[in-house]
Amino acid sequence: MFSWRKLKWVMVALFALAAILILCANLWVVISTEDKVFTNINSLDGHKVALVLGTSKKLTSGASNPFFENRIKAAAELYRDGKISHFIVSGDNRTLYYNEPMEMKKALIQLGVPETVITLDYAGLRTLDSIVRSKEIFGQEKITIITQSFHCYRALFISNFYDIDAVALVTQDSTAETPIRVYIRECFARTKAVLDLYVLNTAPRHLGEKEPLDI
Repeated sequence: MFSWRKLKWVMVALFALAAILILCANLWVVISTEDKVFTNINSLDGHKVALVLGTSKKLTSGASNPFFENRIKAAAELYRDGKISHFIVSGDNRTLYYNEPMEMKKALIQLGVPETVITLDYAGLRTLDSIVRSKEIFGQEKITIITQSFHCYRALFISNFYDIDAVALVTQDSTAETPIRVYIRECFARTKAVLDLYVLNTAPRHLGEKEPLDI
């Protein structure tokens, strides 16, 4: 005989299990990588190739995206201070009118970074893809990741899984610039990263021929 009470408790149990999974995944991702997260440029040393993770230059409203601007400013400052000698700008290139790597390249050049030290990765469709391609395609096993604080732990977690010696420089990141929905989405993204790596064996969507950096 069908019982609504039993169904209710099953749903409660499933919700509780999901909440525990999300909590444990997030704790694992953050705790295992927090010692590789830096906010001070002077703390960085020896990781001369930077991976700048892509994001849109503009918000849906048409306004400038502070995530994009802050990543580019941090990258340019690293170059001026001699901490970085080469950049991989990795992002989505889904249409003729949406090209994250090219926009990042143009923005870096405007801030004085030479075109010759910028490599474009057009197949960085996800964080996992960008991280894996930095090693498998561009031959880098030691990188500095440039992104926001909420994002850096997941990027480092993926790097650890693939035996990449990575550190992260956290760009300027304020509560006003980061809506609560971004943090909520990142909580789920960290859980998915754990599942991708340890359960689903998710691979990058595109690899292709190796393109080792001439540095």
